[in-house]
Amino acid sequence: MTRISGFLASAAMIAFAGAAAAQDTTPAPTTDAPAAQAEPAKTPLAPDLAMGVTAGENPNVGQTYVKEEIGDWQLQCIKVEEGEDPCELYQLLRDEDGNSVAEFSLFRAANQGEAVAGATVVVPLETLLPAGMTLGVDGTQGKRYPFLFCNQVGCFARIGLTQADVDAFKGGKEATLTIVPFAAPDVKVALKVSLIGFTAGYEKATVQER
Repeated sequence: MTRISGFLASAAMIAFAGAAAAQDTTPAPTTDAPAAQAEPAKTPLAPDLAMGVTAGENPNVGQTYVKEEIGDWQLQCIKVEEGEDPCELYQLLRDEDGNSVAEFSLFRAANQGEAVAGATVVVPLETLLPAGMTLGVDGTQGKRYPFLFCNQVGCFARIGLTQADVDAFKGGKEATLTIVPFAAPDVKVALKVSLIGFTAGYEKATVQER
């Protein structure tokens, strides 16, 4: 994931190595000594050997693929062994300079109380976590959500959406997701979430129990 432009710095490390050649000073063998027999060359194990899969297994199980483009959303699915592949709506969020900053994935939910849908939001590690993130539609103040955890990929927020939230997405033109960089706590980074194609895509997302 590309880091937030303007606030995040990266460092490059370059290592130099040298090699010294050693000269063989061992005297040549005498004529009456048997000549040394050269060892046969060892063939290294090829790194691209196919190890095979059990007959009948699908090697693509567990892989994510884009099933369909719907407006500004992707319908991303995961290949499973049996049954229908679960699918979520996905959108990559970029800043004003076109840099990839966050990922937004949305699914329909069942047996989650007031939440009829859920979303997973992934933001850069350099985000100020105590500030949380806010999500509003068409300029509304929206709601504030906490971050749940971070790993090497980024920091994650798992949010629940009520029917009113989903209806706002369906009737809106654009949502705004706002985060705060750790290095610039006085700055708010507003990321646009296009709602073009959301209504049609929402109906194709899989209902998931989580």
